[in-house]
Amino acid sequence: MNTRSTWALVAQRELSVRLRDKTFLGSTLLSLVILVAVFGFQIWQSEGDTTYDLAVTPQAVAMGEQIADRAAATDDSVTVELTEVADADEARAEVREETVDAWLSSTDEGWQLTGRSEVDRSLTTLTQSTVADVVMADNAEQAGTDLRTLQAGSAVSVDVLDGDADESMVGDAVGFAMAFLFYIAAVMFGTYLAMSVTEEKQSRIVEIIATSTSLRQLLIGKLVAAVVLAMLQLALYAVVAVIGVSFTEWGDMLPTFTAGLAWFLVFFVTGFTMIAALFAVAGSLASRQEDVQSTAMPVTILTMVMFFGAIFVEGRIAAVLAWLPPFSAILQPMRLISGEGEWWQALISLGLLVVATAAVLVLAERIYRRALMQTSGKLTVAQAWKAEV
Repeated sequence: MNTRSTWALVAQRELSVRLRDKTFLGSTLLSLVILVAVFGFQIWQSEGDTTYDLAVTPQAVAMGEQIADRAAATDDSVTVELTEVADADEARAEVREETVDAWLSSTDEGWQLTGRSEVDRSLTTLTQSTVADVVMADNAEQAGTDLRTLQAGSAVSVDVLDGDADESMVGDAVGFAMAFLFYIAAVMFGTYLAMSVTEEKQSRIVEIIATSTSLRQLLIGKLVAAVVLAMLQLALYAVVAVIGVSFTEWGDMLPTFTAGLAWFLVFFVTGFTMIAALFAVAGSLASRQEDVQSTAMPVTILTMVMFFGAIFVEGRIAAVLAWLPPFSAILQPMRLISGEGEWWQALISLGLLVVATAAVLVLAERIYRRALMQTSGKLTVAQAWKAEV
């Protein structure tokens, strides 16, 4: 049996076992259901019409009509319908019976919206802006001027130097999704890999395997299987996400992020391979399943630092970390998506990540081979490094 077929057989076996694992299949299916539900809710919310029933007394009818007109002019999916009531008592009864969403009334200090337990934030914002404009216009007229003159120079718009504001917002969301997917895949498949290694060591099956193949080929097969599984799951999520986004208002922006997503796949494979190798080492250091949590803790913490660093680190620190493995596996694709990074920066950063991953694989393979045959108890990295094969 040649070495190529050896690692391929190991990978095939790992894939077969994992793809028949009900826990794995169930968690993947649950994640897909949640993802579909999120996009379904977004589509329903964006396409659905919203109607607010607003109770008004005779003194508030004029202001209520202004609010209804503003709603129709601002968003054709939002409608405000007025329910005229005789007095405050009738309005209060309508609110308590929930036949209206809120009651608009004038007070000595201005205007008031009253709901039963709460008032919808969108209705509140609409009412506040409408009342402010109407009252300011009346005050301006009394002062002998007009609303446009009073508001001159007060408009605030939003812009960005690179791209536009909407793309920047969506880019941030896509970047967060990429970081989250890397973190989940690394922890999920890395932990499974570590447990698989420890299980074979604890049951002493690895001693039988070692008589027919090299432990190096065993490690390669396990890493290949982990990468393939992670990519398959990532592809499933990506297909559902792309289809879901295409039905939302952000669907037209998808082509803008195509290049960034392609870079993410390359960085994902490289960075994930590094983390998976470290988890395999963690599994080889343990002699019992109960030890895996402690031996894998440093790798888990590293993965968490990568994720939270990518989310919360900004400015010059983020720019520096985007060059340093393994942080570049997450940060560099995020910078490309947001427009902060250039393709040549990503290429150099990827080269550094590839070199670092190769170095980790060489070191991990040595520790893995030496620790895997030691069954006397949990090992440290230093003990495994010095152990005899």
